[in-house]
Amino acid sequence: MGSETPLRLPIIDFSKPDLLKPGTPEWELVKGQVRQALEEFGCFHALLDQTHLELRKEIIGAMEDLFDLPPQAKMRYPSKNFFDGYMGPRPTAPLHEMLGISHATIPENVEAVTNTLWTQGNTSFRRIILESFGLENHIDSHMESSHYVFRAIKYKEPQSPAKMEIGVGAHVDANILTTLYGNEVDGLEVQTKDGKWIHVQQPPNSSTIIMGETLSVMLNGRMIVPNHRVMMSEGNYKARYSAGLFSTLKGGYEGKTLKEMVDEDHPLLFKPFDYLEYLTHYREKASQGIFLTLRDYCSLASKASN
Repeated sequence: MGSETPLRLPIIDFSKPDLLKPGTPEWELVKGQVRQALEEFGCFHALLDQTHLELRKEIIGAMEDLFDLPPQAKMRYPSKNFFDGYMGPRPTAPLHEMLGISHATIPENVEAVTNTLWTQGNTSFRRIILESFGLENHIDSHMESSHYVFRAIKYKEPQSPAKMEIGVGAHVDANILTTLYGNEVDGLEVQTKDGKWIHVQQPPNSSTIIMGETLSVMLNGRMIVPNHRVMMSEGNYKARYSAGLFSTLKGGYEGKTLKEMVDEDHPLLFKPFDYLEYLTHYREKASQGIFLTLRDYCSLASKASN
């Protein structure tokens, strides 16, 4: 009796120079692949060219130096909100450290790296998604309404004899779209539509693209927003480093479902929302042990936002 082939996230080739040019045959091919992947899994691997691989190595190396700083140095930049600052290990995530840098405060040298490595790709992914639904007229306003948050993340190797330890618990991303790069240490897991967990093995020269709730609300729930987590095994004798770019709505911009996504077969599911107000509400609820997703917050079928 043969064993089942393990599930893998789709791998989509973005390594060809002409690929990121709208209207080319390669663009049209990839557009269909991206939509299919997001409808089925809510995420995929984007295969990149060699330039990105070398630049990623530099970023991961810089992150190792950053997290090796003494605690008192890192705490000089405390986390004051969901965007900026250092957050150290805590009881619910003892292996996890994070430093967030919002677009407005990125130093010039870091901004140059993120523009090269992240922003073009993140923008292209979102353009492809909107085009796949015939929403070309909304692309410019969508890009104008968003900015980027860079996060450097470290998951320490497990210290206990347990076989697995939680790096960060299961969650969905509330932002628009997430782009993740990691070192060679695995740990990311993604939950499928039927509840199974996929152990993600990211190809070396790739990023992992994850659908966020903000974009799902814009598309009236047409795309999967995957539950994901990081699990560190005792067999990992090295820390996992992950660098992420999170596209988010700017303050003052209303998040809402695009009218083209509503029809008889797809009735409106969500009311408009202010992203910063949601984050404030989330923080208040989280202090009470209630973790409210953005979709629950603005769902027309739920009173959870009250």
